[in-house]
Amino acid sequence: MNRLAVKLPGLNLKNPIMPASGCFGFGKEYSKYYDLGLLGAIMAKAATSEPRFGNPTPRVAETPSGMLNAIGLQNPGLEVIMKETLPSLERYDVPIIANVAGSTQEDYVAVCAKIGDAPNVHAIELNISCPNVKHGGIAFGTNPDVAYELTQAVKKVAKVPVYVKLSPNVTDIVPIAEAIEAGGADGLTMINTLLGMRIDLKTRKPILANQTGGLSGPAVKPVAIRLIHQVAQVVNIPIIGMGGVYTVDDVLEMFMAGASAVAVGTANFTDPYICPKLIEQLPLRMDELGIESLEKLISEVKGARK
Repeated sequence: MNRLAVKLPGLNLKNPIMPASGCFGFGKEYSKYYDLGLLGAIMAKAATSEPRFGNPTPRVAETPSGMLNAIGLQNPGLEVIMKETLPSLERYDVPIIANVAGSTQEDYVAVCAKIGDAPNVHAIELNISCPNVKHGGIAFGTNPDVAYELTQAVKKVAKVPVYVKLSPNVTDIVPIAEAIEAGGADGLTMINTLLGMRIDLKTRKPILANQTGGLSGPAVKPVAIRLIHQVAQVVNIPIIGMGGVYTVDDVLEMFMAGASAVAVGTANFTDPYICPKLIEQLPLRMDELGIESLEKLISEVKGARK
């Protein structure tokens, strides 16, 4: 029995660890360090219908316990991703979760209808929570009615299961999660970054050219744990948890909050080997905590909710 295996809609994961979208590109740079086939899955960088060049620089700023970014969904566009990027990952035994973004509902629907044609794309992550773009992104993720309509529209055309990425930048995340589940989503991913700002004391201006950016890293983990726990109480679809994961204890804490798999984001920048390290260290920590398998842990957490 593989103690690390978890089964989610469209995804039979040999282990629950995957790099989060936006922090791993399309895997090309990291493939120089280790076999990407070790990963449970890859959450690819956002795909939009047309190429995006992102926000002006500077787009990244460090914080004492994380980082701010305002990349702005830079990507080469759907056509290049379908012809070059996704095929380049077919040599690895790893399912791809394709992150999809857009400016309008039509954008999302068009990309979702096409990207599932790639044989290694096993699921879609619908990005309705990016805080760094003026059109689209978070505009779809803060209103339950809008989130419901978009989810429903995408589900009608998607050829693979759809996971919707939730934003923490809302007053109450629960009704949004419930609306997305009602719209037919197969799962949720959470959380995206928290909106933040830093100011340069010499210029007296914001450090980021975009002025604001998304805060990620260890600082956001307690927020992620709280929101995953809240949402897991009210939905019946699986959650892929993320937000400040650096250690195997962080991974297991996500599971105990209600997640069924875990994505690693900012930690990839400080340690490119972080994902394979977590995969290797997880069984020993499970032994120490008396956890027989992750599927059993998921069942125990679900059972405790009843």
